[in-house]
Amino acid sequence: MEINEVQDPDYEVVTISNLGFVDPYGNEGLVILHSDDKREFHMRAFSGEVSRHIASFLDDDHDTVPTIYKMLEDICEANELLLVKVKIYESGDALRANLYLTGKKDLVLRNYRASDAVALAVYYKIPILVRSNMLKSPIEETT
Repeated sequence: MEINEVQDPDYEVVTISNLGFVDPYGNEGLVILHSDDKREFHMRAFSGEVSRHIASFLDDDHDTVPTIYKMLEDICEANELLLVKVKIYESGDALRANLYLTGKKDLVLRNYRASDAVALAVYYKIPILVRSNMLKSPIEETT
């Protein structure tokens, strides 16, 4: 797997078009991911804390990195690995993600929380891929 290899016929590269909270207290995060053809995926039911981390990473603030993300970074540095992409998919009623690392050898970490994967992707400025069948046109979302 090469760093620039992101093509997968079942997945689309997406970017964040909106980020915020579902509730007025900031307890539940919401992120809207969109593809180049403007189809969207609304991801919610994750902690407001993760949403705040994503927001700070989007602002290039890397001073408030959660310790679990820092631990992954330390492990990658020690093993000469780079996180190169994340893939988000549905697993039953939950959203999960695979983390793709490359270096001396390729490694895939499977079945992690999708919200953390999005945060890591923003932190490292790497591609976020979403399974194509999860993307809907904005009109489909509102009906």
